[in-house]
Parts: sequence; structure tokens; C-alpha cells
Amino acid sequence: MLQGTGSDVGKSLLAAGLCRLFARRGIAVRPFKPQNMSNNAAVTADGGEIGRAQALQARACGVPPCSDMNPVLLKPESDTGAQVVVQGRVLGHAGARDYYAMKPGLLPRVLESFRRLAAAADLVVVEGAGSAAEVNLRDADIANMGFAEAADLPVVLVGDIDRGGVIASIVGTWELLPAAERRRLAGYLINKFRGDPALFRPALDLIRARTGLACLGIIPWFAEAARLPAEDSASLGGGKADGSIHVAVPLLSRIANFDDFDPLAAEADVRLSMVAAGRALPGDADLVVLPGSKSTIGDLAFLRAQGWDIDIAAHVRRGGRVLGICAGYQMLGASVADPLGVEGPPGSEAAGLALLDVATRMEGDKVLRQVAGSDPSGRPVAGYEMHMGRTEGADAARPMLTLAGRPDGAVSADGRVMGCYLHGLFASDPWRAALLESLRPGRRAGIEYEPGVDAVLDRLADHLERHVDVEGILDIAKNWGHG
Repeated sequence: MLQGTGSDVGKSLLAAGLCRLFARRGIAVRPFKPQNMSNNAAVTADGGEIGRAQALQARACGVPPCSDMNPVLLKPESDTGAQVVVQGRVLGHAGARDYYAMKPGLLPRVLESFRRLAAAADLVVVEGAGSAAEVNLRDADIANMGFAEAADLPVVLVGDIDRGGVIASIVGTWELLPAAERRRLAGYLINKFRGDPALFRPALDLIRARTGLACLGIIPWFAEAARLPAEDSASLGGGKADGSIHVAVPLLSRIANFDDFDPLAAEADVRLSMVAAGRALPGDADLVVLPGSKSTIGDLAFLRAQGWDIDIAAHVRRGGRVLGICAGYQMLGASVADPLGVEGPPGSEAAGLALLDVATRMEGDKVLRQVAGSDPSGRPVAGYEMHMGRTEGADAARPMLTLAGRPDGAVSADGRVMGCYLHGLFASDPWRAALLESLRPGRRAGIEYEPGVDAVLDRLADHLERHVDVEGILDIAKNWGHG
């Protein structure tokens, strides 16, 4: 089990790289994360949802993602509450205090998923969440040492030297853990290193003197990590500053499935602006894309509070194009109604941006499915749907896509505004190429996105092979519990 000394130390990336490395050796390896908090989710083949990072790790293993790989997924809906997804299905909604009380009851289902997954594998690479030393939450922990103890696993700590204080974070974690949990620590990894590793050698002696722990690797900064899906929105920066085709994406407060934009960021001639709160949408954008959100009505209010509704209206008047995906599609319509209280108080309703003649009603079960289809010109598309609600109206008579034989989405009469429910749309190379060509005729040929992701995973595995004591990690896994 990889546990971090803090959040965003690179556990997800290291787990993906180790999964690819072990899979290339012929080991049947599977990823597992007991509890995840992220609005960046993926749909599994069995019709559930898990964290996007675990889907990437499954890909690194060469296997389809399944719900057991991330049995508890928390999808934040506010600063203090989240949707709780258990073994791929929505269990309900909970505030922070309520969820803390729920956690001990979830542990049996987490262990059930882990044991089912482990039964079909030679090796499971488990990823913790946040910090291993969140001692204030330890009594109900199912994500770090609480799970390691329940499943009887050895733990490798991961520290991030790039943020500073890595020596203190490793020693401090060890100091805060009780003796029984210290005995689970089998070593540590120093991640995101820049510079000369020889200058860090004295620190290894200090850490060993204080903790008895051995260093299992000093891993240099891996710049290509930016080409792989990120775990959460905290990793979102300003986008990409070069390229002749300018695409702007407003960073909604509950932005979801933001890895939709990774294929655009990978295109050399696309300038992708992820526009933070408090900034205007750029006036020179060729295309504005409204992303998915965990709270459509809440983020409509957030969008208006930033003045982005005014920016989008001006963009359309100038002849600019607008595309909405999932919640972004719902926002483009005349209204969003929530009679059953799916997202908030029952009976809520909000005016949309009225750029498409459609309206959305939040109701029914959550739609979770992998799907393929085409656009009106026959270009293939594929991805997944993950939404609640039904969107109907006059512009839906001009569907943007056909998915599994069903019309999906809508296009305005002038063709400049469109929306659909398909996440992963930009990863469809022919469709993305045609869109960019329509924005900038005569552009050069674009990339093949999906093969590029696998190539990066292979280079990440090569990187870890050079800088990590892989045999030492395998020995820890093989010999744990055998004296």
C-alpha cells in the first residue's frame, strides 16, 4: 500500500507507473483505492463509477476498470457535503460529520471489494488517500492505516520533495503513528525530485536514524505526468499558453470530469485557457466549453457571480462558438428544474443561459454507461455518460450526436452553440480534428490521443524502473506476514 505524507504527493501517478511496470513483467496486477474523494470519475464496464485515477491504473494493468477498484467514492457537492458512491452505486448524500459516522459501517464492503479483486490477482497496488497521519480521524479511518490494518498490508510512504519539508513530513508521520502502525512501514519513496540526488544523501541517514526506515527510491520529476488524467481539480492550472486555436474553459466551483480537456491540451496548435474565478473569459477565444459539474444549479449561480454569463453572451455576439458537456449542456438551455431535490432543495429551479432552446428536469436514476456513436457526418465518437435529468426542447430536434442509436444533445439553428451528455468526446480523434479544423481551416494534422496515453504510461514505468528499488518492493509484498 502506498500512503502519502500529505495530499497530492503523487501516489496516483506512482501507482499507475508501478501497475504498468509489473504488468509488463507478466504479473497479474490490479489497482485499489479504498476511499477516494474526487469529481473526476469514470464509468466502469459493469455500469458503476470509480475515481478516474483508478481507471487509469486499470488501463496501466491492461484490464478493464471495475467498481471494486474504488469501493467508496465521495463526490463533493458543497464545502461540507458529498454524494457517497459505494461499490459503483450512489448510496446517498452526507455532510462531513454524517459521513464520519458512516465510515465504520462501510469497511466491510471495502474489504469485500478488496478480497474479490485480490482473489483474481497476483499483486494488488493499493493507494491511500490524503495523509497517513491524520490522527484526528483515525478512529473511523478506512482509507489509510485503518484499511492497512484491516487488510493486513505493508505500507510504503510517499513524500513530495517539490513542496518542501519532505524530511519533516516523513519523520513527523512516523512520530505520529502508534507502534503497531509504525511496524507496517516498510520504507519510503521521495517523489518529484529536481537537482542532484547526491545532495540529499545525508537526509537518508538522518531519516534512518530517526525512524529506521529505508529509502526505496528517489524519483526525479516526471514532466510527462501532465499528459495523464489528474486526480482532482486542485491540480488544474491555467491551461496551455501557446497554440493558434484558443479554447477557454471556465473553472466552475464544482467542476467534474475535467480530464475531458486533456486531448485538447495535448494538441500543439491549441491554446487552452482554464479560466479561474475572478477572471474574465478571454475575448479572443475561438471556442468556449462549459464543463461538467457536480452541481448544475449551484454552478449556474457561480458562473453568473463571475460575470461569465455576460462574457459568453458577448462571445456569441462576436460569432464565437460554444460547446457544453453534461452539466455544461444543461446550463446552455432555458432552465434547469429540480423538483425532487436531486441537487438541492426540492422544487429548485434556475434560469439557464438560453443559448439553446432546451430545458432540463432533474429526475430519475443516475445514468452511468459507456457508449459509442457518431456525429451527423458519421465521424465516430466514444466515451461515457454520467448524469441525472432529461433535457428536451426544439433544438434537440437537431441532435449533436447519435449514441447507441439514440439522439443526444442539441445544436442551435445557426450551428454555433451545441451541447451533449458525452464525456470523453474530445478523445475521439476524428471528431476532435474536425472541430479544430472548423475553428481554424487548414490546420495541420493532430495527434492520436489514446495511443499517446499508453506511450506515457510506458515511459513512466521505464522511469520508475530506473529510480525505484522494484525488487525491494516486490520482496516486501511477497514476504509480508511471513516473518
